Amino acid sequence: MKRNWTSLILFIFGLSFVSCAQQKESITLWPHIEAYEIGYLKVSDIHELYYELSGNPDGKPVFGLHGGPGGSCSPEMRQYFNPDVFRIILHDQRGAGQSRPFAETNENTTWHLVEDIETLRKHVNADKIILFGGSWGSTLALAYAETYPEHVAGMVLRGIFTSTQAEINHFYHGGVRPYYPEVYDRFVNALPDPNRRPLPAYLLELMQEGSQEDRAKYARVWAEYEIKIAELSFPDEEMAPIFETFDPLAFAMLENYYMANHCFFEEGQLFDNADRMKDIPLIMVNGRYDLICPPITAYKLHQKLPKSKLVIAEEAGHWMADKPVQQALLNAMREFE
Repeated sequence: MKRNWTSLILFIFGLSFVSCAQQKESITLWPHIEAYEIGYLKVSDIHELYYELSGNPDGKPVFGLHGGPGGSCSPEMRQYFNPDVFRIILHDQRGAGQSRPFAETNENTTWHLVEDIETLRKHVNADKIILFGGSWGSTLALAYAETYPEHVAGMVLRGIFTSTQAEINHFYHGGVRPYYPEVYDRFVNALPDPNRRPLPAYLLELMQEGSQEDRAKYARVWAEYEIKIAELSFPDEEMAPIFETFDPLAFAMLENYYMANHCFFEEGQLFDNADRMKDIPLIMVNGRYDLICPPITAYKLHQKLPKSKLVIAEEAGHWMADKPVQQALLNAMREFE
């Protein structure tokens, strides 16, 4: 099967609890469409955001929030939304994708990104918006919804990540190792000091203080680790083609910068403030075997927000394009039409 590498690197979101395997209706991705407006929005003295609009200019506004931090939006993201119903607003977050400057960490925190969504919302003259995000995109959507609940009409989130220390430790400090022992060991043994902890701060140091060659080397080491564990089965021989078109520097730099800083949250902040979102329609989708964002986090948030809906996508991992996850996301967006 020929893979869509652009989609792959996007990874790396009522009291009802639903298994994706129970959903009989089959929905395919919407046809590819072109953006009708592309631009840059200056949000600080340093940063300009790349953004694009597609779909129905008079439709329901939906904001697609990419993962990472340090990922980017892509044309494939537009295909999760009915183009006749939705006005699709995508943007690359600070330092990521086509936003400028590339891989910049100055003036770059979760709360800057939250305010950027608000600035972009006003720029495109949207009142209430639907938030669609996965992995880090789910984190950012939750942070925005807790800050500006009055401007959120609903949320569809995949691979829930709330940036607790337990989640970060799982990802970096051995939680993945029981399932991918050789992958985890290969990752840490590629570092100058395999025993150095905490890993996010160490990786950030290697990329910020090393030579240009070191920056590229350790950015790739990190990206290979995350890509490998994002999908249920990813052959090693398919890794090299990704890096022919994908520069992992911003992805690796920004992700480890954010994780080293606890994503700029107080411990448990998103859970503690969840009541601010209690009246916002929320559908969460989580792969049963998502090793980056295990479904326990989505389950706990669902318990905190009993009006929410949680869909566990069976036989799926973290990858947005895993068919059970993709199906569940398309079904979820149909509920907002």
